[in-house]
Amino acid sequence: MGSLSFDGVSFRIYAHDHHPPHTHGFYGSVSVVVEFGDSENIGVRRNSVQPPNAKRNEIRKIVDTAVEHYPELMKMWEVTHG
Repeated sequence: MGSLSFDGVSFRIYAHDHHPPHTHGFYGSVSVVVEFGDSENIGVRRNSVQPPNAKRNEIRKIVDTAVEHYPELMKMWEVTHG
């Protein structure tokens, strides 16, 4: 497993996890799976938000941080799946 943290958001990528490339993002008590396309095509996996009633601003914080740190997160995906 690889993990990185930026601005209070932590990301985990599990070795041998399935495709498409993605990371598990955590901010406070909120977690989401963020899928990577390219640096302009990043999104939240359907039904992955926990808890389901998480505040949109907390989800947005995770996604925005993933977008900002896309190169580092993709490198971690490649390292854990190489």
